Amino acid sequence: AVREYGLTAPGLILDKTTEIVIETFERSGEERYIRDGMDIALCALNLKTKELEFAGANNPLYLIRDGELIETKGDKQPIGSHAKSTSFTNHKIEIKQGDLIYTFSDGYADQFGGPKGKKFMYRQFKELLRSINNKPMTEQHKVLESKFDEWKGELFQIDDVCVIGVRI
Repeated sequence: AVREYGLTAPGLILDKTTEIVIETFERSGEERYIRDGMDIALCALNLKTKELEFAGANNPLYLIRDGELIETKGDKQPIGSHAKSTSFTNHKIEIKQGDLIYTFSDGYADQFGGPKGKKFMYRQFKELLRSINNKPMTEQHKVLESKFDEWKGELFQIDDVCVIGVRI
């Protein structure tokens, strides 16, 4: 979508990627077997203009500014076939020095663990990010990793876990 079609807006990239995925499965004759899609949070960051563009397929973006967590929701649809597929929303966000931007997979929040074997959940994930936002990024990485391992305990990791944080 980026290289072959020259797209740079995250919403358009997700639209084209969805189109390519659907066409690929239609050509292979396998589309009737595919009932799943890919979730993604995609950003384009322009440091010169201080503008962040974001589009999400079932995944949000968190921005922490002055200790406040601001959530920008993605669209409630995956990359791939979807019953009510629409164009992805391309959000434009003005960024400021000191802002923290987080994108992530659902693996952290969906991990089972803790004293009752429950999911970590997004509420607790947001609180964790708020509590560590003043730390250096390397320290945040260590805290996120240790909290995850502590929560998971002896249980199996059920999904991929990806957390990307950028401080402006």
